[in-house]
Parts: sequence; C-alpha cells; structure tokens
Amino acid sequence: MSVLLGYDESPGAKAALTIAIDVASRYGEQLVIVYGTEPPGGVGEERRTHEAMLQQWGREAVGHALDAAAAAGVDAVTELVSARPVDALLEQAERHDARLIVVGTWGESPIRGAILGSTPHKLLHLSRRPVLCVPLPT
Repeated sequence: MSVLLGYDESPGAKAALTIAIDVASRYGEQLVIVYGTEPPGGVGEERRTHEAMLQQWGREAVGHALDAAAAAGVDAVTELVSARPVDALLEQAERHDARLIVVGTWGESPIRGAILGSTPHKLLHLSRRPVLCVPLPT
C-alpha cells in the first residue's frame, strides 16, 4: 500500500505535503506524489504547448516534494500523468494501491467547489479510496 499525494505547490498542496509525509511515515508506507499535466480545454498546438509547460512545472513541483519527503526519511516516488488532476489521482491510487489520497484545499466554499468542480470535491465523490482534504493553515 501507499499514501498518494496530489501536489502542485499551491499553499493547500504544501499543507497536504506535510500531512502526507507524516501519514506515510507513521504507516511505513511509500509516498506517491502525483501531478496531472493535462491542460483544461483547447486543441492543437496551443494545447501541446500548454501541456509541455505544465509538465515542466510539474517536474519542478514534484521534485521539491520529493526532496521534502527524503529529508523526512520517507520513501517517495513521483508520477507525472497526462491526465486532469482528478483522473491522474484516481488512476494512480489504483495503480499504487493507495491507503488514502491526500489533497490540499483552497478554502473555497462547498458551493463554489461543487459548481466549479474542485479537485477535492470531485475526489470525495468519485474515489473508491479514502480522501483526506487538508485545509489551509490558519
């Protein structure tokens, strides 16, 4: 089993990283750091350029998270997936037999999340695995 983390270097993701490292350490599990690189909408060359940029940002983001896990003594791997974040997390949760999925929140209202389709909101409704939503620190 593993602990799966959706990570994009947002403030919510940074809070989730701390919790995911702690949970992985306590359970002696591998931490799987996931970043979905599929851009929203668009087709053609613009889409490919956008995805290439997301891949570059994703490599940097998961690299920073990987360094934090290593500093804490937690075994970790990274997965850059050519899919939207929710789909990437659900796919990798199955692939890595995740004990749980950890994601940060943006502090949005439940109604806003439902209307705009936030990643945590979608995961809570679509995941067959437990989802831990980490709020922003106060």
